[in-house]
Amino acid sequence: MAHPETTRTKEEEYLHDWNLIGESEITRPTTVEIDDETLRDGLQSPSVRQPNLGEKLDILHRMVGLGIHAVDIGYAGAGPTVLDHIVALAEEIDNEDLPIEPNCAGRTHATDILPISEAQQRSGVAIEACLFLGSSPIRQFVEGWDADFLVSTTEKAVTLARDEGLEVMFVTEDTTRARPEVLRRVYTTAIESGAHRICLADTVGHATPWGVRALVDFAREIVADSGEDVKIDYHGHRDRNLSVINSLAALSAGATRVHGCGIGIGERVGNTPMETLLVNLKLLGWLDTDLSGLPAYCEAISKATDTPVPANSPVIGKDAFETSTGVHAAAVVKAMRTGDTWLANRIYSGVPADELGREQEITVGPMSGKANVVAWLTKRGHECDEETVDKILATAKTSDHVLEEAEILGLLSTAHT
Repeated sequence: MAHPETTRTKEEEYLHDWNLIGESEITRPTTVEIDDETLRDGLQSPSVRQPNLGEKLDILHRMVGLGIHAVDIGYAGAGPTVLDHIVALAEEIDNEDLPIEPNCAGRTHATDILPISEAQQRSGVAIEACLFLGSSPIRQFVEGWDADFLVSTTEKAVTLARDEGLEVMFVTEDTTRARPEVLRRVYTTAIESGAHRICLADTVGHATPWGVRALVDFAREIVADSGEDVKIDYHGHRDRNLSVINSLAALSAGATRVHGCGIGIGERVGNTPMETLLVNLKLLGWLDTDLSGLPAYCEAISKATDTPVPANSPVIGKDAFETSTGVHAAAVVKAMRTGDTWLANRIYSGVPADELGREQEITVGPMSGKANVVAWLTKRGHECDEETVDKILATAKTSDHVLEEAEILGLLSTAHT
């Protein structure tokens, strides 16, 4: 008797995914929300240009297109210009009925809390106050603070914000180096004073994934003991380049919202890069969102802040889906010839280019073979006779760089002379 054929997906047919073996040991989050910090923490980078209001509005709309849930629209206590921008951004969210929730960061000082309240009153839009206070022993020593001071400051700040009609996310700075007994006291006080979220901040990029898991587990205990419906955020920096995996670890451990900045801008070496975070969440199946607008979102941030995107940046860099190597190019070309975009975007890439509205690009350089030249010429509608191909390849082999388009076109004009 003939056995019925088993229907396989392309992933099952053409890929053996070792990631699936360990995936069962990882808790899949039930809630995944993203808070975009580009327009606040991102702008604290020492190298960025401060965007004008029009540029901020453009970036805001691009966030919405990516399904980002919340946005920090600025540091209200920074001055009148920033405050006016915050009001305008909040009004834009309301007027255009954008499905994104605004928040503003501020210290646990009335001078930062009251401007957030003013922005909420002027715009008529609910704005979450993200109030932060240093919590680690090293910060306490430098500032001359003790645990009692942290607790009293927390109570006064959250109470003032709630009296002003603000929802509060309470943030402990340098959480990943803070003592548990201090965190328990401070977070419990914040919750009892009316905070509806607490945020664990890896302010100096110190954390490892296992440290993050332990910290989130501990924070969940605090929330459970409070008996209140309080959500947990995680805010990462990338000083050790662990921010993305730390964010995934936080979500798996029970955090419901993680933070990031477009192209990873922010203090020192920056925040969790939003583009890499979103791609990983999509590939894990933890977040289903259309990422075709991701390159344009990153380009808008790059232009608005005068921050160049390195060519080798994952996902959005010029080189992310480009190859000039002969063996790689030959395999990509063979996949393209099948007419199957799925194959072409995975034969030499762990990130599908088409998910981002991009495509594989084959270039010609010192490490290229004939397949590179033929692919380059064919894509642009040029003849691929042997003499032309040989001439371009010979030039590439003696070059110290990948040939620019103008260089190849110049060779075409003299190929048969």
